[in-house]
Amino acid sequence: MNQLGPRQAADRLYDRVRHLVPEMEWATFLDDIRAIEELKRQRNAIILAHNYQTPEIFHCVADIRGDSLALAREAQEASADVIVMAGVHFMAETAKMLNPDSTVLIPDMRAGCSLADSITAADVRLLRERHPGVPVVTYVNTSAEVKAESDICCTSGNAKRVVESLGTDRVIMIPDEFLARNIEAETGIQMITWPGHCEVHERFTPQEITRMREDNPGVVVLAHPECPPEVVAVSDFSGSTAMMSDYVQAHDGGKVLLVTECSMSDNLALLHPKIDFVRPCNMCPHMKRITLSGLRHALETMTHEVTIDPALAARGRRAVERMLAI
Repeated sequence: MNQLGPRQAADRLYDRVRHLVPEMEWATFLDDIRAIEELKRQRNAIILAHNYQTPEIFHCVADIRGDSLALAREAQEASADVIVMAGVHFMAETAKMLNPDSTVLIPDMRAGCSLADSITAADVRLLRERHPGVPVVTYVNTSAEVKAESDICCTSGNAKRVVESLGTDRVIMIPDEFLARNIEAETGIQMITWPGHCEVHERFTPQEITRMREDNPGVVVLAHPECPPEVVAVSDFSGSTAMMSDYVQAHDGGKVLLVTECSMSDNLALLHPKIDFVRPCNMCPHMKRITLSGLRHALETMTHEVTIDPALAARGRRAVERMLAI
């Protein structure tokens, strides 16, 4: 590891997470971490980790870290033979679409997404029939089949720019109803929505935010745009996980409440020890299916490989590349 002895390398990695991970717990991670690093070298592999991954994955074995937009961008530039997605299935599909010649693995096929599961390609075709000529903007939290039926993709970080780039007063924005409503409020562009919701963010309520403000005077509230509009309305800032990270970095101090998946606070707390993070803990059960032992097993056995029909992938890739061009 970085030309250091095994003990030195392990100590350096532990320094990244020691404020959150007890030594006894770290000892249970070491064998897997060392094996993963060796397997990455052997297979010319990289690990992409979403911001909702646990700290021992995010800070210790991941090569590329970020939100959906960052991972999509970096995946496009990757030159690795093997890409392992420490995230959910639609992210692995996106990586495969952008890197058709690479082997893309996801450690657990059950790592899905309530948004991706909420809509099918047939649903998109029906929406087009009902609203002829209206462009379809599809959130990246969707299957390859749904992306292939779309005009352009978006993430929570670039949704406003994508919608405004279309130059139209009506947009079909799927599948996240709350993201669409929040972008509608920002842009004034009419959104035709789909009743899909993130099972993490939909649980937050404005009453919960108000109570946390009362219990934590002076707290700054940052809400993910997958939250209900009523929650965004009582927050101080709304943005993607990358935008939240940028906000925290620019305001390095004080007390912050991140209205999103709880591992986000853990990962940022390690980078910004001066900030007191208030932590509502809504956990994504799908993200938490990805573990160190699962990543090791994926690299040892080269499972589970994500494959997409080439014709379908080409259509989906066009929608993703249009987004990345913006």
